Amino acid sequence: MKIGVASGKGGTGKTTVAAALALSQKGPLSFADCDVEGPNANIFLKVDMTHSENFTVPVPVLDEKLCISCGECAKACCFNAIAALGKKVLLFPELCHGCGACQNVCPRGALKESSRKTGILESGKKGNISFVRGVLDIGEAMSPPLIKEVVKRLPGEGLCIADCPPGTSCPLVAAVRDLDFVLLVAEPSPFGLNDLELTIETLRELGLPFGVIQNRLMSGDTLVEEYCRRENIKIFMNIPFSRKAAEACSRGENILEVIPELEKEFAELPGRMERCLR
Repeated sequence: MKIGVASGKGGTGKTTVAAALALSQKGPLSFADCDVEGPNANIFLKVDMTHSENFTVPVPVLDEKLCISCGECAKACCFNAIAALGKKVLLFPELCHGCGACQNVCPRGALKESSRKTGILESGKKGNISFVRGVLDIGEAMSPPLIKEVVKRLPGEGLCIADCPPGTSCPLVAAVRDLDFVLLVAEPSPFGLNDLELTIETLRELGLPFGVIQNRLMSGDTLVEEYCRRENIKIFMNIPFSRKAAEACSRGENILEVIPELEKEFAELPGRMERCLR
């Protein structure tokens, strides 16, 4: 079963929850840190990286001797990675999605495929956890190709946990579209509810099953609970606000070290999600 842990915004405790879920399991599991622009799950998991490799994406290279400046490549590019200005063709590889459309339409074969490094893939293992993450190079704008490769590294069987990028745009979609279930971590505030609603709209468009975990819950916080009741959305868990937990997480300690009574609830989550899929 492949479980994604996501949130509509950063700072909700998504990675804290994903790491706690992994550390609560006794059997073997795979963990993918898909938040490639800020991969920090290993702060809590503390896996020693034993393998690293460059990640590259295909990009076009122009042979100016063959180019007749017809502009067909620029018309075919949906991502504005090519501009035809008079007799000059400009390439912007940092915007390229590697779809190959420009090469297909070029009448002279003036565009050839090359590769460009955009990040690295790292992996390792500690105890029962097999870990993989992507690290996007500084200044790179295109994270989905690297995210897709990280998710692809998850095995087809057994328990898999993916710490997804925050937000509701392309990086989230790239991370969750091949998963079985998504846990949404929400903070019970007006801003938290707004971001939760946006994320739920995205997951419904994708047709993915999901549930909610409320984090930093305080007495009287009912916004998210009332919304989930109206929308018939299951709340799997409530994590109380704890200053000690916040301080521990800032030191790289897992929340289970501070609130050990949560471990049993976390350990039971995969089974509860699996029953929802039946």
